[in-house]
Amino acid sequence: MSAIELNARASASYAEKLAETQALLQQAALDYAPLNTSDAPRITLACSLGAEDMVLAHLINSLQLNISIFVLETGQLHAETLALLARLQASSRAPVQVFAPVKEAAIQFVEREGKDAMYKSMTLRKACCAIRKMEPLSRALADKDAWITGLRREQSGARAEVPLIDHSDLTKVKLNPLANWTWGDVWFYISENKVDYNPLHDQFYPSIGCAPCTRAISLGEDFRAGRWWWEDETAKECGLHVKASPLSTTES
Repeated sequence: MSAIELNARASASYAEKLAETQALLQQAALDYAPLNTSDAPRITLACSLGAEDMVLAHLINSLQLNISIFVLETGQLHAETLALLARLQASSRAPVQVFAPVKEAAIQFVEREGKDAMYKSMTLRKACCAIRKMEPLSRALADKDAWITGLRREQSGARAEVPLIDHSDLTKVKLNPLANWTWGDVWFYISENKVDYNPLHDQFYPSIGCAPCTRAISLGEDFRAGRWWWEDETAKECGLHVKASPLSTTES
């Protein structure tokens, strides 16, 4: 059974949530438009190539919004994810930039700690995330005033209070247009609009990250149970989205 057949069930308020998301994206494109016509937009979508972010990429393209898209190519992505990235780059109206880790830093980390370092301790796993995700993210957002993510409140307890517009980072606004969406809403949109998606979703991977740190989940398991499954349940983040305090962000 495909992920669409299994999950595509719109909630009762789907139409209202879709309208809310479209309006938020349209307003954001206006609010963060380039200051000069020759400049890049001041807002970008952080696209993990997961189901939620493919929905957002489709909305940005179908609404013809001046919002760029970027992908963090960590050097550890599944072949299916890389193939989807190539298809997105080929089909997207909005420019899709790819940010990779500093090659020498990644090589030195593996030489020093081993290719399976992420399994040895949470400290080493987060050090790997810092090289492969956090540093490239800082470059992707360097010239932006705002960014868009596919975070949803339903994804995990750590994300249960995700706002539509997050001002907790004083340097950049984070927009979460799908905050109110259910997993069924996401897949209903994919089905209705024939959105391309990662075939790993059909193999029970609801949340897809780096290959060494992602597994399929079983029926009844938490949505993010397949991410860093060997660690404590309260630590299922990489550094992109969790807040340490009202004045700083720490952990995707």
